Amino acid sequence: MKTDILQTIIARKLEEVEQQKKAVPLTMLLGLAGERMERPSRSMRQALANSTSGIIAEFKRKSPSKGWLHPRAQVAEVVPSYEANGASACSVLTDSSFFGGALGDLRKARQLVDMPLLRKDFMVDPYQLYQAKAMGADAILLIAAALTPEDCQLLADTAHSLQLEVLLEVHQADELRYVTPEIDMLGVNNRNLGTFHTDVQNSVVMAENITDYLKGHPGCSPLLVAESGISKPETVRDLRQAGYRGFLIGETFMKTSCPGETLCEFVNHI
Repeated sequence: MKTDILQTIIARKLEEVEQQKKAVPLTMLLGLAGERMERPSRSMRQALANSTSGIIAEFKRKSPSKGWLHPRAQVAEVVPSYEANGASACSVLTDSSFFGGALGDLRKARQLVDMPLLRKDFMVDPYQLYQAKAMGADAILLIAAALTPEDCQLLADTAHSLQLEVLLEVHQADELRYVTPEIDMLGVNNRNLGTFHTDVQNSVVMAENITDYLKGHPGCSPLLVAESGISKPETVRDLRQAGYRGFLIGETFMKTSCPGETLCEFVNHI
């Protein structure tokens, strides 16, 4: 596990999940969710593969590195606007302590849009996957730097049992060992989660490492997603040439007064 900021976040997340499990045990959660646990999922992987832009627009109010971006942002205003202005999918931050999100944001988004939704959080326990399904997610994020390979595999298997797709996030080449056939999408985070230093060139460098790794693992064929630090349409064009089909972008949109309109302008220049 990485140190510094990520270590702090994971320690807090482990405490938080234990509190949630005590307050709402899994059997109670499943009972409250009812038929929502059986609903068909939308494929985020397919939506990105079929899209000309591949934008995963992110709803987040703040970040540990930049502080508040849009403290009063409302799901009902932002997420439908993302869908209307060309997003292929939406990432919803559900961490409250560090990102100002909530599970209720995910549930509200599901009620308002048809595009695939990613629950973006720090997943450390299968319980969180049941939460994600109950609240309307179609995919979940697993972060290699926050998990052992064994825990990552367990969570990926659990996700698939719930018909949730898996986006695995890596930052460096030695984390590619986490990639297995159960990984639907492979995200390269250009932000170091230990220091929060961001360099979009990381995706370019990692693309070569990924190609080499996948040649030796023919059973693995994840769709590639570039994450963090993408602020210009030309960057998306360059990364598509490198093999990426998904582009997770949050701050570029959320720091503006009208994130959906900013997305529209961005997409029009890709």
